[in-house]
Amino acid sequence: MKKTIAHIYALGDQAITIEWSASISEEANNQVMHSFHFLQLHPIEGVTDIIPAYCSLTLIYNSTIIRKQAMGGSPFEWLKKKLASLAVAPRETIQNTVPLIIPVCYDLSLAPDLVEATQLTGCSIEELIALHTSEIYTVYMLGFLPGFAYMASVNKKIQMPRKANPRKLVAAGSIGIAGEQTGIYPLEAPGGWQLIGQTPLKIFDISKEEPCLFKPGNKVKFEAISLEQFHQFNAA
Repeated sequence: MKKTIAHIYALGDQAITIEWSASISEEANNQVMHSFHFLQLHPIEGVTDIIPAYCSLTLIYNSTIIRKQAMGGSPFEWLKKKLASLAVAPRETIQNTVPLIIPVCYDLSLAPDLVEATQLTGCSIEELIALHTSEIYTVYMLGFLPGFAYMASVNKKIQMPRKANPRKLVAAGSIGIAGEQTGIYPLEAPGGWQLIGQTPLKIFDISKEEPCLFKPGNKVKFEAISLEQFHQFNAA
């Protein structure tokens, strides 16, 4: 197997990034998650936050604390040397987790771009729904909005570009596709993804101890429900 070469670089004067790939890669993301969990179990004094992304991991650090450990040397160079061995460490086998089942209603009343999506992909509505619900997606990262999970990869037959003119307001729970990614808008917000359905689940709930439904590394599978089931869920 070809050895993955990591690129380590500064991100400002108090952050450092390890990048394993420049594109979406399950293999690279496995290394990201391995390193993320390792650093959670073996924290580095002075590192204040660890942010996993598709194929990179960023560490935010207190330069004053790191400089003391570096005996007055460069905090970046000290961290880069410390992280270099982690970046190429053998990957642990990441066990398959049971996917989170997310109910989705693909009714046209909740899917404003579904008809346009069939025109962009050449698929019928039924085929598009079948393909979207047939995959088990990986949550690669959270961003854009609190709890917005970037998931991949969408079947090539239904991959489509973002809208040329983003909407000023997208309903919370809306399911979108952009390129090979799919995601759920956790809150009402502007957005340019192609909207093909909606989930009745609350994706971000500030009243809960863990407000975000998803975490990086989660597996997700969408399950089609009827409009009646969608409204029954909200009425419960």
